[in-house]
Amino acid sequence: MSNIATLQRVLSNSKTIAVVGLSADWFRPSYFAAKYMQEHGYRIIPVNPKYDEILGEKCYPNIASIPHKVDIVDVFRKSEDVLPIAKDAVAIGAKNLWLQIGVISDEARVLCEAAGLTVVMDRCVKIEYARLFGGLHWFGVNTKIISARKQIPKPKLIKE
Repeated sequence: MSNIATLQRVLSNSKTIAVVGLSADWFRPSYFAAKYMQEHGYRIIPVNPKYDEILGEKCYPNIASIPHKVDIVDVFRKSEDVLPIAKDAVAIGAKNLWLQIGVISDEARVLCEAAGLTVVMDRCVKIEYARLFGGLHWFGVNTKIISARKQIPKPKLIKE
């Protein structure tokens, strides 16, 4: 289910990721995971009924309303919310169901695998991509969003 060869295959053969539960708040894990994947060539399709747009992409209220082909349905929701999402992933013909760290649903796994989807559970798509394709650095994952460097404010220009 989550061996290295499977993870490499899923990430190499996929280009479109529907991120269910994607937040527009930059400090949320869903946001910086999606932003990282977007910066590495993946098309991100936000799925969240609260927003019209996230990361410059149209946001959809649910998976069923996405008019595009989806390779990975990446879920940032509670485990108990996964089964209906998995059913929708099967219905739209997604190839993979990816459940983020802490998200586990054996019912969704059985349903999706029976329909031919590859299922990854309890893993972060961003961390796995970085680990397998060279994005991990000595100091962790380089998101270019969070830095330990002291931020020095730009001086304000005084008009005379």
